[in-house]
Amino acid sequence: MIDIRKELFSLKDEKYKEFQEKLLPGINNFIGVRMPDVRKVSKKIPAEYQIDYIKNYNCKYLEEYLIKGLFISNIKDINIILKFIEGFIKEIDNWEVCDLFVSSLKIINKNKALFFKFITQYFYSDKEFEKRFALVILLNYYICDDYIDRIFNILENIRCKYYYDKMAQAWLISNLYIQYKDRTLYYLNSYKLEKDVYNMSIRKIMDSNKVSKNDKELLRNI
Repeated sequence: MIDIRKELFSLKDEKYKEFQEKLLPGINNFIGVRMPDVRKVSKKIPAEYQIDYIKNYNCKYLEEYLIKGLFISNIKDINIILKFIEGFIKEIDNWEVCDLFVSSLKIINKNKALFFKFITQYFYSDKEFEKRFALVILLNYYICDDYIDRIFNILENIRCKYYYDKMAQAWLISNLYIQYKDRTLYYLNSYKLEKDVYNMSIRKIMDSNKVSKNDKELLRNI
């Protein structure tokens, strides 16, 4: 076993740490290690020790939480991974760990129905990053014909209270616009969103390179 913390500090990048400080205001438990290097460190841990890390390693730094998320995503047994995901969600306190963890959960692609049922509980959580976790899961894995009706039903029934869950909701809506433009426009024109989330959504759509100039002009007029 390598000394994970020592290994991470050996890869510390001061310029990247300064960059992270701007992206993660209020979060100060990061070392300043770029994600490719975090992945390299995680791959030095043999598979037989990864479960022990998940269960017993005392994570202090953001990069250590990222490694924990990577190890959880490596688990193939669906019942075991759901148990560990449920525990790990409670530890997430920033968007970077949340979003990178979600992006690593490729197991969802083969277990969509089961995971959709699992994340439903978090749409109505009053905790910022539990709700963000569920919304980012949707935008990564569920924007498709089979789930589009259920996604809009969720959007019509949830209320986000904090900045990072609101931003995830806006991000989801912007991705919906790219793939289901007419349906999303209809939803936006129904004015069921809180004003700040509505404006966030419009901005996120207009930031996308996949949206035409004409569509951006239309949204600007809205």
